[in-house]
Formats: sequence, C-alpha cells, structure tokens
Amino acid sequence: MYDGSDADRPLIGQDSVSDSTLSSASLHFVRVTHKTCWTFVRLYTGDGRLGEGEATLTGREDALVAAAERLVPLALSQAAPQYPGAFAERNPPASIQESAIVSAIDQALWSLNAQANGHSLAQTLGVRRDRMPVYANINRRTEKRNPEGFAASARAAMEAGHVAFKVAPFDEVTPEVCAQGDGVRAMQDGLARIAAVREAVGSQARLMVDCHRRFDEASAGTLNEAAARLGVHWIEAPLPESESNIPALVRLCRQCNALGMRQAGLETSVGWETMRPYCEAGAYDVVMPDVKYIGGIHEMARTVAGCASHGVQVSPHNPSGPICHAASLQVSAAIGAFDILELQFDESPLFDSLVDTPFGEIKDGHARLPCGSGLGVALVDTVLASHADRSPREWRC
Repeated sequence: MYDGSDADRPLIGQDSVSDSTLSSASLHFVRVTHKTCWTFVRLYTGDGRLGEGEATLTGREDALVAAAERLVPLALSQAAPQYPGAFAERNPPASIQESAIVSAIDQALWSLNAQANGHSLAQTLGVRRDRMPVYANINRRTEKRNPEGFAASARAAMEAGHVAFKVAPFDEVTPEVCAQGDGVRAMQDGLARIAAVREAVGSQARLMVDCHRRFDEASAGTLNEAAARLGVHWIEAPLPESESNIPALVRLCRQCNALGMRQAGLETSVGWETMRPYCEAGAYDVVMPDVKYIGGIHEMARTVAGCASHGVQVSPHNPSGPICHAASLQVSAAIGAFDILELQFDESPLFDSLVDTPFGEIKDGHARLPCGSGLGVALVDTVLASHADRSPREWRC
C-alpha cells in the first residue's frame, strides 16, 4: 500500500475521471438487531455507476445524519478529482461522526475510481496478499452471556473455518465499579467466560480479549496475570484511551509482554496524529484503525506507515456491516505491517443477504477478496429497503 505521501500516491488512469462526475447521493440505515444499526453512503455518477461506503456508528445515527447534511453536499459540489482521496484530505473531520461520513464517502470514491479502471480497490492500492488472516469476533452473536453461551459461539465459529477468536466478556466491569475497588471481584464472571472459550477452541488457537476500556490500571494488572494463565494472545483497550493514561498503558503493555501477551487498542481513533503519541510511547503492540473512522484511505496509509516506523503492527477494526468488511478486505490486502483482520461473526444473516456477491467461506482462518471491481460487492436495493431503520436521506446536484 502506498505510504500516504504525495509522491507515492497510486497512479489514477485519466480515463477514470471524465465520466465520473457525481450526480446524486443517499444515506441509508439498516436495523440489524436490537443492538446494531448499519449505516451506508451511496454515491451515483452521471454515467450510472454506484460507489458505496459504510459509516456505521451505532447509537449515533442522528449525529451521522447531521454530519452528512454538511459533508455530502460538499462531495457533490466538488469537481471530480484525478485523485479519489482528495475529498477526504480537503475535509478533515471535527468529530468521529464527521469522520465516519468522510470515510464512507472516501470508500465510495475510491470504489468508483477502481471500477472505472476495471480494477479492485486492492489492485489500485497495490496488492501484497490475496488471502487475509481473519479472526471471529463472537461478542455480538452471543446473546446468552454465560460461559456456555460464549463457548457455543466459539464452536460455531470453528465450524465456519475460524482459527482465531475474540471475546468481550466483562459485562459486569465498569470504570465506576473499578473506582470503588471492586474490579477484581467483578471480572470473575468474565474470566469464567474466557476459560470456557479456551476449552472450546483448544490450547493452540489464538484467543483475544476486548476490555472495552472498562478497567483501571490496578484491576487491569490483575486481569493480565489471569489472562496469561488462560493463554490469551492480546488484551485490547484495558483503559480509557486518553493521553493522560498513556503512562499507565505503557506499564500494562510491558507487563503483557513479560507475560507472553500483547496489548492492542485505538479502534475509534480519527487520524494518525491521534494515534502517534501512543505509538511513540510504546503503549500498544498492535493498533486497530477502522476504515470507517480513520478519515479515509489516505489517512489509513499514513497510519500504517507511522505504525511501521515505530514497530507497531496494524490489525484493522472491522466489527460491523458487509460494506465495511469489503473495504477492510481490500485495504488489508495492501497493508504493510499487517497482523490480522477482525470479522464480526454471525451477528445476522443480513451480513450476507444484503450484498449481491457472497464473500466466500473462511478457510483455515483466512478470507479471500471478493471478485469484481471496486469493493467487489454492492448492496441489494430490495433488501436495503425492506430492512430500513428510517427513510433514506437523498441529495442531488
């Protein structure tokens, strides 16, 4: 993947520009479960082509609409650039909801450009691999939140071809509980869930644990010791990710490494500059930029290059819908310093039925790129309409 510098941008064919003027756009919300709503941006060109991007930020749909009201008309009003990342670079976001809309527009623009050249997005960016290691995030699938429920989800993921797994088991832990000194007591149910998954997947499978920023340093240190005994591969986001917590994160990362584990985080970061202090300090072994939030493909490239310069690996955050998954696969195929890609496992059959092209089976923990140009998949109009959470918002030039 190109390194984010102007001199090393992908070459864009001149024939991809003349017929790529945007004519209209729409914003769509799909209700998936009581927990999840997926958000998509669609861009249409004057010659009838369609580019799509995902901006899912569950629980903040009204904020996404407000951000789109400002940003989508800007995208429609700007002349078609030779470089598809120009819109994202010219419109730095002021919030995560703005970054989600900017990132979705950027995905769609890159897809349109790749389509015009008859390429996949990965080919446009520079393919490094055609098989991506993935792990199954089984958290949202698991409605029965006891150890047996987690173990059942893990076994289902194994049967689907996965060899690496992630859980978010600490429902009872909150920053308030930890502040009261009860974090160690509250984490016991979560440890039981991890133990059940470990038994289900075997001793050699990669098992990762997401803490969702619920702990304080003292309780996270105790968790690290317990997790190491269960053979956990990484601990993700143990503390709230504020710069004031960087020294504590550095200490916890060193503890993880001494125990044979890694520390990961920064899944909702907007732009490389917000990640830089953590990487410079050594707070994480792995960072998790999300193609929906980072601020565009160009910003993802800057982040990958910055991480590589500090010896930090990249594992893209990807726990949402099929358009984000398609974009994440395409980008992951071109990433250097790449570790593994997240995949939201079996949250809803809509993940497959909402797109026109099957993603294909996971084999030995690896996924392949979808066939076709652009992102390789497109939303199915009838399914999109039948599962709409609200009326789509539309814009025209």
